[in-house]
Amino acid sequence: MQKFVRAGLWAFGAVMVTLATGAVATNHSLWINGRTGGGVLGNYADFTYWGPSSTEAGVNKKSVNWDGYNHISDQNYLVRNALDCYCTGTNWCYVAAHSAGDLMIGYTLSMYGGSTRQKKNAVPGSDGVCSNASSGGTQTGWNIKWVDVAAGAGGGSELADAGDWAISEPLVSDLKTSTARAMYDHNNTRSTWFYMYTGANGTAYSFVLPGQDDEVVAYHSSGGVSGSSGGSYCNPGDWLCNDLTLGSAANEGGRAKWSNHSVAFRDDAEAFKHSTGKAWGGVVSKVRADMVANAR
Repeated sequence: MQKFVRAGLWAFGAVMVTLATGAVATNHSLWINGRTGGGVLGNYADFTYWGPSSTEAGVNKKSVNWDGYNHISDQNYLVRNALDCYCTGTNWCYVAAHSAGDLMIGYTLSMYGGSTRQKKNAVPGSDGVCSNASSGGTQTGWNIKWVDVAAGAGGGSELADAGDWAISEPLVSDLKTSTARAMYDHNNTRSTWFYMYTGANGTAYSFVLPGQDDEVVAYHSSGGVSGSSGGSYCNPGDWLCNDLTLGSAANEGGRAKWSNHSVAFRDDAEAFKHSTGKAWGGVVSKVRADMVANAR
């Protein structure tokens, strides 16, 4: 309900801006990939990571491609370029992120969300950079309505801790649980809400991951659970671990979620895996459905 109330207020605000300035306000849906990447950097029409580009995925969908290999800090300029292009001036954005894309957008807002941004014209060049808006001017941060996160790795993954991935990848060092949780202030979302969608269809090697998991990240990460280290969180009725609660309330056992983080979907049926399968699959399917229904 909170998301829908906010959506109505944003829509009203956009109309008021349009009437006051004569400018046309346009909404965009930005999709930020996770580890492995796949799309051409700077090409906002390349949805290789996600699935068929013809698939509906929110109003004016754009793929914010980064390489999914190097450090979050090194690749972050690509996300800032996209936010500058489509989320400044009279333009607003809905953001969807998958896996390490959670780290990427969280890092962006915490580290740069209070910075001065030049308003852009939403017409990117081949490098993904937009020119300054003809009206000129600057603003603080970006116009973001909300962030939907599928299988978020903002809290890191024990697979990175255990060396289950190629340790030569710079991103893997970022995905270690202690590193990911210390990388930036996860509570500082610049008042933007993060809606978390979790998966729980783990496999045999998931014993490395505490509590419920989707094969790659455990509930402590995908559920936005706060703290400097991960914990064991599960679906209601599971023994030997605390429940991950829906919404923004503290979890069973008292551990809070990060500020402005809310669990929108908990995989009680243990039906959703981590991977998209390059077909908008897994937990991403739940986020895509929400973006289609509410990112307008």
